[in-house]
Amino acid sequence: MRRREFIKALVGSTAAAWPLATRAQQPAMPVIGFLSSGSPEAFRHLVSGFQQGLKEAGYVDGQNVVIEYHWADGQYDRLTGMVADLIRRSVNVIAATTTPAALAAEASKTTIPIIFATAGDPVRLGLVASLNRPGRNITGISQVSSELVPKRLGLLHDLVPTATTIGLLVNPKDPRSKTQIRDMQDAARAIGMQIHVLNASTEGEISSAFARLAELHAGALIVGTGELFNSRPELLASLAARQRIPAIYQNREFVAAGGLISYGSSRIDSYRQVGVYVGRVLKGEKPGDLPVARPTKFELVINLKTAKALGLTIPSGVIAIADEAIE
Repeated sequence: MRRREFIKALVGSTAAAWPLATRAQQPAMPVIGFLSSGSPEAFRHLVSGFQQGLKEAGYVDGQNVVIEYHWADGQYDRLTGMVADLIRRSVNVIAATTTPAALAAEASKTTIPIIFATAGDPVRLGLVASLNRPGRNITGISQVSSELVPKRLGLLHDLVPTATTIGLLVNPKDPRSKTQIRDMQDAARAIGMQIHVLNASTEGEISSAFARLAELHAGALIVGTGELFNSRPELLASLAARQRIPAIYQNREFVAAGGLISYGSSRIDSYRQVGVYVGRVLKGEKPGDLPVARPTKFELVINLKTAKALGLTIPSGVIAIADEAIE
């Protein structure tokens, strides 16, 4: 009896250990380091796009992949330390989803694969050798922001044909600001408009910049790119309404918050493409072999209520090509 009881106890204890042994033999899930110079509140809808792209590639957070989110909340000087932390953690791939994040990741010279989303030209920024053959361990999505500058200026001219002096709001601490200014000034000269640069690197300076618009007698405003502005669509839209200044933005979020008009690539779709690329890299493809992708979806959004409040008549041709007209 004692022998039978011993064998029974031995078999029982071995069986109980099987699930633990099986779990121990399972490979750890790959880890994605999601790096952004923005904030989780402002980027919530973009994260959904990223997760959708991952899903299309066969990955779901918490099921077969882990995503570690790092947010700089507009403080670009924090990005270097965040990249170092991701490198220490030996993540499988870094999704650098803003231009400052991409520059910080590339500057680390890590061998970890990097997939970026950038509003600037990645070749001019020094991120890749060429769009078709990025080389090394980095590639991503270019949102071709600079190439859309003439289009934005043209739309603003259509809406406010009498405006010859235009304000350009930029964040001087954003690494893209010099390129934005140069591209905008070149485009303005081509159509006989004058650009006045307004600098703002804090929320308080944004309000001061709008006050400066009145002193310049500017007829319209272009809001540049950057997380400082992207995370405050309501503030910018309300300041423009208070100053009664027609303004054009890059993203739909500003128009939904009461801004006049926006034109640019769909950021949600760009983040979806980043998710797809991250999935392909996790499956074994090399970033350097993946060409930098271009936007596939562009959006022209107009707020008709805001136009009426400003006393503007939207040309029928602009309404006809709009993707969305908010009443």
